[in-house]
Amino acid sequence: MQIPLQITARDITITPSIEQRVRGKVKKLENFYNRILGCRVLIESPHRRNHKGNLYNVRIRLTIPGGELVVKREPSENLYVAMRDTFEAARRQLLTHSGRQRSSIKQERNQEPLAEKNDPLELEDDQLFG
Repeated sequence: MQIPLQITARDITITPSIEQRVRGKVKKLENFYNRILGCRVLIESPHRRNHKGNLYNVRIRLTIPGGELVVKREPSENLYVAMRDTFEAARRQLLTHSGRQRSSIKQERNQEPLAEKNDPLELEDDQLFG
């Protein structure tokens, strides 16, 4: 893995299988969008309710050129479902971000400088009247 990855846990112990799953998901994101500069994943279990069980939150902070993407989804009773949903949302946000980047690059390439358009207001008198 080429990007720096930081996995943090609150009120939960990170097992090797959880860490392996997170690393695999981050690697998929990196394959999908190769300009990720850093990734921080927070896994927490803040709700301690006896009638509903433990709920798990997964939050992802991706550092990309031009800013950061922060992804958080609704808590889930299953940690792996919470990870799946959050990483899928991160993939969708990266897709949206890369689409915006491509469209802005296309707009820049399609714009011609004014001096090249031969605007009659920009031409000298001898060019207009020969």
